Amino acid sequence: MQNTIHKLLPSKAPQAGVYLVGAGPGAFDLITVRGASLLASADIVLHDALIDPRMLGWCSGAKLVEVGKRCGAHFNSQRFINKQLVDAAKKYAVVVRLKGGDPLIFGRAMEEIAALESENIYFEIVPGITTALAASAALKQPPTVRNVSRTLTLTTMSSHLSYEDAGTTIYYMGREQLPEIAKSLIESGRDEGTPVCLVESVSLENQRMIGTSLAELLSIEPSHIFPDRHPVIVMVGEVYKSKAKELLPLSYLLGSLNMRAAIQVAA
Repeated sequence: MQNTIHKLLPSKAPQAGVYLVGAGPGAFDLITVRGASLLASADIVLHDALIDPRMLGWCSGAKLVEVGKRCGAHFNSQRFINKQLVDAAKKYAVVVRLKGGDPLIFGRAMEEIAALESENIYFEIVPGITTALAASAALKQPPTVRNVSRTLTLTTMSSHLSYEDAGTTIYYMGREQLPEIAKSLIESGRDEGTPVCLVESVSLENQRMIGTSLAELLSIEPSHIFPDRHPVIVMVGEVYKSKAKELLPLSYLLGSLNMRAAIQVAA
């Protein structure tokens, strides 16, 4: 793979500096060719905790430093990550900061950019496939469709947003907020029957896609539906009307959970 990447791009070594590289949504082969080439040329790679180890196998001879968070747990504060990045740039020629998804979409890139700019350190940003687009590809359903949805909102907030009637809204890191998301949308005017697609572990082998509605999400306990606490993206809008019916129904999962609980009580 590494040799193939080098054949596709110029053999000239990258300019000394820091490269904020998007790793993509999870699957190791969804990184861009340019991003993979920079990994092969790096002297040090500061990577998020959940990066696929196979991707790190392309970092020939580079020092590997795990930074970032696991599902919201702060192993290193952002301020410390910024300092590590600046220190690495002063010690190594080619520094890669490998970030999940796209660096600019909920990746806290602004803090890292500010830290590098304050030290006059050369840097570039290499975009990656953001999770919302990877989930859309997995569903085989565009989030924007003419005459159905002309707007697309990407957010991590369960409330305090204003929505257009015909828009599609995609929530990142929405697993724990499912009832709150449904409540907020219904209160803002969305119909309770608005279709929802839940995609767990986007692009990975254990990916799971579930079809539901805002009404069904109101009273669920997220930990019962997603006990393994894998990342879940929440996709809401009329564009999913047909697609949600093709997926594993949330009602089926809820029924299975209720039956399992009844059997345990009887035992």
